[in-house]
Amino acid sequence: MGERNLMDEPLAVKLRDIHKTFGQDEVLKGVSLDVKRGDVVALIGPSGGGKSTLLRCINLLEVPTSGEVLLSDTVVFPEPKQSRRANLTRLREHRKRVGMVFQQFNLFPHLTVIENVTLAQMRVLGRKKTAADTRSRELLTRVGLEAKADQLPGKLSGGQQQRVAIARALAMDPEVMLFDEPTSSLDPELGYEVLAVMRELARDGMTMVVVTHEMHFAEEVADRVALLADGSILEEGSPQEVMKNPKHERTQRFLTAVVER
Repeated sequence: MGERNLMDEPLAVKLRDIHKTFGQDEVLKGVSLDVKRGDVVALIGPSGGGKSTLLRCINLLEVPTSGEVLLSDTVVFPEPKQSRRANLTRLREHRKRVGMVFQQFNLFPHLTVIENVTLAQMRVLGRKKTAADTRSRELLTRVGLEAKADQLPGKLSGGQQQRVAIARALAMDPEVMLFDEPTSSLDPELGYEVLAVMRELARDGMTMVVVTHEMHFAEEVADRVALLADGSILEEGSPQEVMKNPKHERTQRFLTAVVER
């Protein structure tokens, strides 16, 4: 995957000089990042370095303190000078285009698997129930859970629940998928199931930005790897460049610690 030539692909996401401050704590210190359409970008680095915050700034779950966020050449932050209602409409439209999968599955426990995948399609996209159910079953088949469609989430393993969460995000037909350490709460065997689905999405050309501590995934699947530490991207390039021939001392220390853990 890392050898695909995407130099001519248009940008799906463009971040320019993103700063994010919580009180006196500056979590992001002027981060810039380009994500080409069809690209898989892995964000790696020590905990607390700003990876998850940067990811949340892409779909504006966290509003940057300053900087610029573009999706397919459309500026989504900062907001234009228009009514609050118009800006809320723009924000909803933006979030339709950017799917996100979190560490926790966040499924509705009282709804069946297929109802979890169908609900937002009907409420947000306005799909009729029949069309939404058809799309949901297609996606559950894609993540290997078609047989679990009528079960409640509590009957599923953690890996299965995370795959349902992926199907739910895909059901919105996003242009970009964001993954925030989707295997961190799973044991290795269940995490492998989730990574297999993500590998398939990458093969199919889905644009993805993945915060991960899964170094093998980053090396094998990502087109580009960026290491964030202390609120800044210290090193960025192909998996071969960053993970096999790191130039920055902080990158070298992090990768050594991961290997020797």
